[in-house]
Amino acid sequence: MKRFYYLFLLISALGFSQDIRSIQLFNPQTNDETPVIGFNEKLILKFDDLTNSSTIYRYTIKHFDRNWNDDGLFYTEFANGSMSGLIDRFEYSFNTYQNYTHYSLTFPNDKIQPKISGNFKLIVYKDSPTEPLFSKRFSVVEDGANLSLSLSRISDAKRPEINQRVEVQAIADGSAISSNLHSISLNVIQNNNWHTGIYSQKPTGSLGNKVLFQQMSLVFPGNNEFYYYDNKIIDRAFDMVSGAENVEGVNHTYLHPVWAYPLNYQYQPDVNGAFYFRRNDLGIERNADREGDYSWVYFLLDSEQIDKDLYVLGGFNDFIPSEENRMRYDAERKQYVAKIYLKQGFYNYILATKTPDGLVNYGDINGNFWQTENLYQAFLYYKPLGRNYDGLLGYGEFRTPLR
Repeated sequence: MKRFYYLFLLISALGFSQDIRSIQLFNPQTNDETPVIGFNEKLILKFDDLTNSSTIYRYTIKHFDRNWNDDGLFYTEFANGSMSGLIDRFEYSFNTYQNYTHYSLTFPNDKIQPKISGNFKLIVYKDSPTEPLFSKRFSVVEDGANLSLSLSRISDAKRPEINQRVEVQAIADGSAISSNLHSISLNVIQNNNWHTGIYSQKPTGSLGNKVLFQQMSLVFPGNNEFYYYDNKIIDRAFDMVSGAENVEGVNHTYLHPVWAYPLNYQYQPDVNGAFYFRRNDLGIERNADREGDYSWVYFLLDSEQIDKDLYVLGGFNDFIPSEENRMRYDAERKQYVAKIYLKQGFYNYILATKTPDGLVNYGDINGNFWQTENLYQAFLYYKPLGRNYDGLLGYGEFRTPLR
């Protein structure tokens, strides 16, 4: 019955060769994969090493300008403490088919502390930071301005996929805005996805300590609510899971097929692309950090073949198309299928297309609707006279759906 899916064991070159998995960097106060903190807050980094070793990894941080370009700052200009730290807090998996070592880090800490605001990357490596195992973006925000976001429906005949408009109002506590208006700009992203960002928006108006961003360029595709699945109970069919089995010590999770090209919007609560690791055995909630198991998850789409590449994207892979999450077409079943090795839990995902010139579209398959509930995040940057870096003056969010 599952013979077709096992063909992917031969097709996939990934196998178990990619050792670092299940990377998370988040502010525990929001707990939704949003890595934005104030100077008195902490970030949590977690990841698994599937080699099940006791390797001691290192980390460092790097500062970037408001558009995530290297700003050339020396380490001592943006951080206090050592230039690198050790990630030496780890524990081995327990009661799982897939053996792994789980690592965790609380940051900032007594080893490294950012001393300025703005955009950063946390870089994890083994031997040299120039050869990182992975990096994750985060931002440190000053308590300099309060940002309020509003969302409205918009119709654009030339771009019918554009149907949500964002307006932002920033109010500063002091004179930070009025005295630095020429250096202020705004970035807005959707659902913690920096690839959908609209960057470097200048104020459209100001009055004292209040600045408005009301330009018509702050518009986004509404897309649709994310697909989801939940395999916290890994050995049986559950929420959006049609079947599960274990073959020679390897878990397999088969999802229900999803449909393409819906004609109408249908509300489906989601977590805006986020993901949460969970394991539940007969009503008993386990410690997913070290007891969460891994499974090959089979994503299915009922569709005719299209002339674009198709990918399974979400916060779990930073919305980055890769060979690992590319779907392949089975002409006999008239289905697209992707097989991804993931830690068990609750996942949001979206099916996105990619054209040969690299354009990624998140609404091609699941539609674009003005009613869709999205998370919008606004970042207000400034660079006062005499300062050599872009500081993050304020941060704000909008989560309420249009009605």
